[in-house]
Amino acid sequence: MDVWILFNEDIEAPTSEAYEVRRFMAEGKIMGINVSVFNPEQFDLVVTDDDQNTILIDGVARELPDFVLPRTYVKDTGYFALAVIRQFERMGVRVYNTAHTIEKVADKLHTHQLLAEHNMPTPPTMLAKFPVNIDLVEQTLGFPVVVKTLLGVNGSGVFLIENREGFKDLMDLIRETQPHILLIFQKFISRSKGRDLRLFVVNGRVIAAMERRAKEGGFKANFSQGGSVAEFIPDAEAEMLAIRTAQVLDIEIAGIDLLFTDDGYTICEANTFPGFKGLEMACSVNVPYEIFSDMMREMGMSPAHPDYDENGVRIEKAQNDDAGEFSVANGLGEAASAA
Repeated sequence: MDVWILFNEDIEAPTSEAYEVRRFMAEGKIMGINVSVFNPEQFDLVVTDDDQNTILIDGVARELPDFVLPRTYVKDTGYFALAVIRQFERMGVRVYNTAHTIEKVADKLHTHQLLAEHNMPTPPTMLAKFPVNIDLVEQTLGFPVVVKTLLGVNGSGVFLIENREGFKDLMDLIRETQPHILLIFQKFISRSKGRDLRLFVVNGRVIAAMERRAKEGGFKANFSQGGSVAEFIPDAEAEMLAIRTAQVLDIEIAGIDLLFTDDGYTICEANTFPGFKGLEMACSVNVPYEIFSDMMREMGMSPAHPDYDENGVRIEKAQNDDAGEFSVANGLGEAASAA
């Protein structure tokens, strides 16, 4: 089985995203899967009405893979990466997640529109329009208020503005310096200040969940922003919300973030390229194994891994084994093994 990962960074970079790609490479090698990593910019797209079973990479024709796993953010790679993903879909390659799903989930407002349409609980959300009607914001959402860039990821572009005066100052600054920026305003859920839940969903099942907590005095609970993580055993409501959110948004590999409310949870946002470094630290879960296993089952293959039995149940290791550490494949670009 051949899996291509689309990734726009150096895979040896010291980022969580690069680490996670290396995890896919390592687990693919263990499971007998040929994993290759390509930057979307390496592809040359030629659209014809002929049947094709190859695609151009650096000008050279390559046989198509069985699966494509995009791990590139829309805000970083924009239209071109989406066009590459659509080309794979057009040529019959199975893609986890599709370009349409990636595009609609990247737009935070559209995400909340779709969830609200399906009567899913979400914080009241408002699209910014300059000049901002501060009275309307205060009347509709109140203060403190959360300000988000429309396409931000990993907690970037998210701000908690405590009062009307601070909000006015920020809007005045943005109006003068970045008048075309796309923002949303969101009601602040005080019950969840500095903490939230991340549930990782693969093809309609929650494989693990964690609670994230911000640094002392902080607001953002993201692991990538320095937050701490701990395993969370989701109750029926949290699990249902995560699975239903992924279904409504057509996400096959999803990170669903929930906020705590006085009577349960509300949906903060969804992610189509969910990070999992913190999740694997907090929980006894092997995310690449879970994803690759689903791919193999689609191909009519039985997943094989030394750490799991034939039913996909993790085998308990001896006390002196370092079960918390994962090996990382050596080499760049491709980690191939006999499949």
